[in-house]
Amino acid sequence: RHRPNIGIPAAETRKIDGHFGFNRGMAGFERLYKEGKMAVVHGCGYENPSFSHFTSMAYWHTARPNSGSEYGWVGQLADAMAPTAPPNFLINIDSRQSLAVRSRSHVPVVFDDPNKFAREGFYQEAEIFDRVADSGTVDNPSRAFLLDIARSARDASALVQEAWKNYSSPVDYGITGLDLPKVVSLIDAGMPTSLYYTAYRNNAFDTHVFQGDLHQRLLTYASDAVSAFMQDLDRIGRADDVTVMVFSEFGRRVPENVSLGTDHGAANLMFVVGSKVKGGHYGELPSLTDLDAGDNLVYTTDFRRVYATMIEGWLRHPDAGTILDGNFESFDMFV
Repeated sequence: RHRPNIGIPAAETRKIDGHFGFNRGMAGFERLYKEGKMAVVHGCGYENPSFSHFTSMAYWHTARPNSGSEYGWVGQLADAMAPTAPPNFLINIDSRQSLAVRSRSHVPVVFDDPNKFAREGFYQEAEIFDRVADSGTVDNPSRAFLLDIARSARDASALVQEAWKNYSSPVDYGITGLDLPKVVSLIDAGMPTSLYYTAYRNNAFDTHVFQGDLHQRLLTYASDAVSAFMQDLDRIGRADDVTVMVFSEFGRRVPENVSLGTDHGAANLMFVVGSKVKGGHYGELPSLTDLDAGDNLVYTTDFRRVYATMIEGWLRHPDAGTILDGNFESFDMFV
């Protein structure tokens, strides 16, 4: 009733059980779910939701809704898991560093194109950059920090370029805005990385206008890429070592708008994918009839419960509470 023009009839979905179905373009997610490798977490959100992309993403990146932190939750997790900050422990594949990976101790490896991953500057400056990176120990903390970044960038760029040059896979990722093949190349090359963070490019899912066809294409691209990623990991014998958590900063408003799209909403789904995942549904399904004053789903699962599940259940780090600034019950999601 809320979406008379853009709603998808049940018969046109990819049914996964008697109540739920995926968009018809999501063959990859359907396959993962039916293989028992996907957990669907319902009603994820937080109190007093922000409908600003920038603000809400900052809340998700820091795990501090309606407050904030200078460090990201993935960065704080890296600090807790590896206090000595070994090189290349944390990798962010994107054109710029995400707040999620900002760390007190670690220098995240951040790159977009492996073939161009190098210190930017004029050709004549290359020798100077190398000399700076080779500088010895210094007493000035600010200079020491800059030298650490220079060394990290130089050493990591060589490893990343070599890994990407040697990567070749028969797995078809389809059309995608995700950088998951680069993750596989680094895992296959033996990169000593425990935490990878990447994002779908260009805020593409913000479907305010003519949502139907565009949304299906985007969901197809993302679904195919995640499914291919798991196949690629299986190909190199590392599928049991990797779990993927998928999230967005908010869902969509329940009613369609006059432009045949949907506006920024509140509660949303999260997905956890992996061969060690106990597939199925988690969390309480939000009501489609008991909406908030803005016609939004009322969240039923604090998103930090899923973070806690990844920290404690998958990564086996015992103190999610300190990282998330609160105690959140994790789900029994892994075999």
